[in-house]
Amino acid sequence: MSDLAERSFERILIIKPSSAGDILHALPVLRAVRGRFPSAHIAWLVAASFADLLSAEPELNEVIPFERHRFARLGRSAAVTRDFLAFVGAMRSRRYDLAIDLQGLFRSAFLARASGAPTRVGFAEAREFAPLFYTHRVRGGDAEMHAADRNRLVAVALGCDDSSTDVCLTLREADRAAAAALLEGAGARAADGCAVLAPATRWETKCWPAERYGRLARLIRERAGLSSVLVGGRADEAAGRAAEAASDGAAVNLCGRTTLRTLAAVVAGARVVVSGDSTPMHLAAAFGRPLVALFGPTNPRRTGPYGRDADVLRVDLDCSPCYLRRRAQCPYEHACMERLTVESVAEVAVARVGRRAARLVPHAEPRP
Repeated sequence: MSDLAERSFERILIIKPSSAGDILHALPVLRAVRGRFPSAHIAWLVAASFADLLSAEPELNEVIPFERHRFARLGRSAAVTRDFLAFVGAMRSRRYDLAIDLQGLFRSAFLARASGAPTRVGFAEAREFAPLFYTHRVRGGDAEMHAADRNRLVAVALGCDDSSTDVCLTLREADRAAAAALLEGAGARAADGCAVLAPATRWETKCWPAERYGRLARLIRERAGLSSVLVGGRADEAAGRAAEAASDGAAVNLCGRTTLRTLAAVVAGARVVVSGDSTPMHLAAAFGRPLVALFGPTNPRRTGPYGRDADVLRVDLDCSPCYLRRRAQCPYEHACMERLTVESVAEVAVARVGRRAARLVPHAEPRP
């Protein structure tokens, strides 16, 4: 691996397709690589649904959207197969000399190989036979290491300066303006700041009951004088409606109404954020917002809010973390989340209000 730290690369491809939190945890690698190779052309291959998240990063020259769900039909549809071959051909025509796979799965490693880059770096412990596609394998360290710290091991192997550990996202003024207009249109008191509550996650076992978020909004209004905003994607709309119904008018439901960048700007202006292990939690950590992160079946040491261990609220149970995704799999009636009471969460959330100043990254135009 020592030769990597001494080599120069001019055209670099980073592969980290998903998810939003994982992409945020890979941003320090982007910034370290840019510092090591200031004149290089750096591209990032990302799932199309997350491409906009990276659109304002000044260290990137190019964002390459990957139509993951469409290309899943590769080999079963002639049109999809043609389009995939054209996609690969376009990648190869860019003549990358280094591909960095931070996803560590067969698909991402295959894309690294298909890019034509003669040097391909990934984790030695990557799954699905992915290391077979790498020319250089980086040891991932402790299995309990946070994802952001694990990613940074790749930067170290490339000879990058490892002094920066910031996980942060660049916002445009247009993002902040769109968020302010959305909040104002929904009747939220944006000028005074809001509590941002995320009542759903992709795993049902990571969800705190939506009705409790509504009751939490009521307590935040009573004790801190703040209105609350409920955020999430389209799949979270039902949870948003349930939380709003239980809030007695203390919460406005924006679930399904934000883009990723608008969501980021809403979170960046929050007085406090309460979320499970999900995108809003990672955004809150990235922007230095006051945060209460509710954890149960997953391990905050691996995927918690980076650098914010004190903001994790969890019940200490022998069975947690279990990494079970469905409540029906849990023999303990979802005790890890059910035992987090509204009162206990409200007490911490109100104490957190306004504690930290926002760490907004100033906008800089992407490189040509």
